Amino acid sequence: MQEIQPNNPLHGVTLEQVLNELVSFYGWDALGQRIEIRCFTHDPSIKSSLKFLRRTPWARERVESLYVEMAQSRRQHEA
Repeated sequence: MQEIQPNNPLHGVTLEQVLNELVSFYGWDALGQRIEIRCFTHDPSIKSSLKFLRRTPWARERVESLYVEMAQSRRQHEA
């Protein structure tokens, strides 16, 4: 049984979806400025970034945190 988590913006969202939305919203350049990791600043791609984020917990936490901030900001602008 799937637990409903209405206050968790990461619930049911894959890392690939998170990354695609961040790239769509910020672009690679701005994303690389906000989170300075090589996979965002040097020849960035979704595939290489996913590989890095899946094996680097601290970087994944920063990406997820930025996604939550972006989601909250979007909700405030919609209201």
